[in-house]
Order: sequence, then C-alpha cells, then structure tokens
Amino acid sequence: MASIVKEAVIEASADDVWAVIGDFAEGPARIAPGYVVATRLAAADVRVVTFADGVVARERLIALDHAARRIVWAVIGDTVRPAHDNASFQVVAESDTRTRLVWIHDVLPDELAKSVAEAMDGGLAVIRETLSTRG
Repeated sequence: MASIVKEAVIEASADDVWAVIGDFAEGPARIAPGYVVATRLAAADVRVVTFADGVVARERLIALDHAARRIVWAVIGDTVRPAHDNASFQVVAESDTRTRLVWIHDVLPDELAKSVAEAMDGGLAVIRETLSTRG
C-alpha cells in the first residue's frame, strides 16, 4: 500500500485552522474553495465532495479527535473507486500564530500514488493560501 505524507506550514493559529479542518460536513469546500466546488452530507458520517475537475468522492468519517486535532476519512465510492483509500489531517501548533498541517493518505493500488500525491500538492497549496492569516 502506498502511503503519501505531505506537510504545510500555515500562518494562523492551530485553533483557527482546526475550526475549518475539523468540520467534516463543510470543511473541504471551506479549506479549498475553487479546488473543491461542493460538499454535502449524504449521511451523518458520509460526505460527497465534488472537485473542480469533475471528480466526485464519497467519503466516510472514520475518526474525529478534537483533543488531538485529527480527522480521518476513507473514500468509499462515487467516481473515485480505489481498492483502499484512507486519509487524515492533523493540525499541530508550532506557535500561537503558526500551524503545521500534516496530511497522510494511504491508497491501493500503489499505481494511484502518483496521481494522489499530485492532487494533494495542488490541494495543499490552496489550503495553505486559504487558511493563512493575511496581515
């Protein structure tokens, strides 16, 4: 199984970043506007995320740990159908005004790793820009 780890420093407090990252229902559209064009709940623990390129992912919430500022989800279908797909965000305070976002994505088959990593890079750039506090 391929495991991809990406990190970004965000110029904002961990509490502010977590307020958006930890929002399972609306978080994707809030953290990456334009990259994600729609998010809706299909059930209490399932969301449907539509990306600007037309890809649609149905995702199940696996864990939401407010104390650790960590959210875990799995892709379970729609236009994206890997054999296995599990991802997490963890928000780590580096200072009062700086946060490290750690994004881990495990996927099968391994051949999907390159396209997943590229999508993560694109998404992370938008996330960093969206969540960084502007002075």
